[in-house]
Amino acid sequence: MELLVPGGDVDAIKAAILAVGGHPIADEDSSTHAIYCGLDKFNARNRAANISFDELQSIIRLAHTHNCLIFLTLNILILENEITALTSLLNQLANTQIDGLIVQDLGLLYLLKKHYPTLPVHASTQMTTHNPGQIKFLHKLGVERVNLSRELNLEEIKHLSSIANENKMSTEVFVHGSQCLSFSGICYMSSFYGSNSGNRGRCSQPCRDKYNTTLAGNDYPLNLKDNAAYNNIGELYDAGVYSLKIEGRIKKSDYIYSVARTYRKQLDSWLKQKTLQNDSASLYKVFNRDFSNAYLTGNISKKMFIDNPRDYSLKRIAAENKHLSQEEIADAEQALYNEKDTIKAEVEEKIKHLSIEKLPLTMRVSGREGTPLKVTVQKDQTSFDVYSNITLTGKGTEALRYDTIFKRLKAINDTDYFISDMDLEHMPNNLYLPFKELTTIKNQLLYILNDNKHPIAPIRLPALKNTSESHAQTPVHVIISSLKDLQQVKKTNAQLYFKLPSNFKKNFTELVGIFKQEPKLIPWFPAVIIGDDYLLALKFLDKAKPRLLVTDNTGIAFEACNNGIKWIAGPSLNLVNSYSLLCLKEDFNCSGAFLSNEISRSQIKGIQKPADFKLFYSIYHPQLLMTTRQCLFHQVVGCQKTTLNDSCMQHCEKSSSITNTKDIAFIIEKTYGNHQRIYGRQHCLNTAIVKDMPHRFDAFVVDLSPVKTETNVKTDHKDLLHCFEEFILGKTDAEELHQLIAPTSNNAYKKGI
Repeated sequence: MELLVPGGDVDAIKAAILAVGGHPIADEDSSTHAIYCGLDKFNARNRAANISFDELQSIIRLAHTHNCLIFLTLNILILENEITALTSLLNQLANTQIDGLIVQDLGLLYLLKKHYPTLPVHASTQMTTHNPGQIKFLHKLGVERVNLSRELNLEEIKHLSSIANENKMSTEVFVHGSQCLSFSGICYMSSFYGSNSGNRGRCSQPCRDKYNTTLAGNDYPLNLKDNAAYNNIGELYDAGVYSLKIEGRIKKSDYIYSVARTYRKQLDSWLKQKTLQNDSASLYKVFNRDFSNAYLTGNISKKMFIDNPRDYSLKRIAAENKHLSQEEIADAEQALYNEKDTIKAEVEEKIKHLSIEKLPLTMRVSGREGTPLKVTVQKDQTSFDVYSNITLTGKGTEALRYDTIFKRLKAINDTDYFISDMDLEHMPNNLYLPFKELTTIKNQLLYILNDNKHPIAPIRLPALKNTSESHAQTPVHVIISSLKDLQQVKKTNAQLYFKLPSNFKKNFTELVGIFKQEPKLIPWFPAVIIGDDYLLALKFLDKAKPRLLVTDNTGIAFEACNNGIKWIAGPSLNLVNSYSLLCLKEDFNCSGAFLSNEISRSQIKGIQKPADFKLFYSIYHPQLLMTTRQCLFHQVVGCQKTTLNDSCMQHCEKSSSITNTKDIAFIIEKTYGNHQRIYGRQHCLNTAIVKDMPHRFDAFVVDLSPVKTETNVKTDHKDLLHCFEEFILGKTDAEELHQLIAPTSNNAYKKGI
């Protein structure tokens, strides 16, 4: 079993190495250890200090000497204009000893599988993996390990781990640190209100913000306690989980050291003796928001929230020592301050002795006319020789001097080594060798320095062809999510999508019947489908036999592909580049896709769609910002139940709103069969894209789901659709729609991610 520890800056990574390193990796009685870190680009913790590529090379060496693996986070969505820079980075990474890449973007997964098969790939928690189909989907893309959604309980984790193992994959579970309120990867709250996308590593954590006091008396109604599975290590082991992951790449070195060391001791105690320690005190001495393991135990309740997002370590002293006087509590708090300072000083002292400086190489270049050129390299306490394949001559274009030789060998400085000295004293003047032979010598040196592995040649991606088609008339498609709305719009000529709930157990038979009766009605599957809900969705596919479906869930996508059902990728699959579209078409027989609602006009324009592939865009919809497995009504208006149960999912239907202290309001909605969701205060209406890209999309889509926001519509569904059709045909202008539907917003299209 592996303990996976975060590292933001170099000091934090060193602290992680000290806290967990040391055990031989082959020792089956001990935990293995790994550290995940990010470069200064392409990672989901932009607020972390992060590291440079040069530092990464040295960190890998340092970690490996301490029996730690290094995983690199490339866990953000990749924009089209970043593909060239990304490929350049992958070309470099292919020639390192990196132990794995943690990935979110489907386009990046496609590139890694097709062009970089030597790089091990792990699926980020940002991929929202929570059902068997999703594991099989990722396996088809070459993923070796999957980080499961944090909201799952032990039984769900056990089942998914068994599916992963059957597919020769391993599972990873977060066991400690900050807890997101939303399912990861499908939270757009920070993006739509501040243009800081969580899918780009810029989340501003609006769920931690202060809000106007709710009816339930909370100022921080969306703020969860931290996750802590310290006492669940044995159960996770029994569930088949391989890697235990600690959150915290923006945390400092003293935090990393304290938490990682505590979990290492607990894990080793379980692996060696099958016993758990009861010594979690050190976890409360560093930053925390108090702790909960309620997702793991399946006890989702209001006790998972805390009405303060700041450090709880001092508050805990007062909360747990109410019998003490104020003076005694103050003394205890001061003692904790002192202990924090001591820990920080101790860690700083320990990491001083770990160096990530590049290793120096000294070279002696020698030879004479008629003999091969000889390069002797001194590395650490060893040395080796490399010879040219042809002999030196007295004639040529440019004589071999320090500058000409160094210029051909300087690529060595891009590795974990650098040329500290190059001696040419034993080399006569005016000797010549073809430059391509110096390149051959350089490659021999790189081969030896890379543990006798040949460098992997850089990949150059071929240019993608523009397959956009000109549409004389772009049709309007319609989304509905209630049977009542079906009666209003089914007589229109528009293509109809029906949004299914996550759980439709109570009206399963009715829904199957309706889809059989209405062949032009297309089922739309939501992003989150867990456990029995997933099995019910598969049963629906078998009974209803749809000719086409839309899905925001890759598990349903996998099943559609396997069963020969045409399918369209929904916007929650976060498609923002051409290679993500290629991935779905080539590997999963996808017939079309919605682009992400997060990206801007300029970011959309660069995307090339594959041949025989349809592209869709939603121009009117409620802005879904978050889906959560929690009950928010506990925090907002109160609820008679203290804990969620199965009946809540099927039978609860409520709505409310919250407003933060910046006067930004959010709509909270729970509908039958769905998880709770947070929406923006206004619907999105993007009329600009119709003029900006009139022939880019195969359909513009209008979402009539009955989500009650501040947006008012002054007509019924039938007339509204007619107005949209007239606008797209150019018979009316955008102003008429905006007068009919108001107020609306369209920030994402202007600002992007």
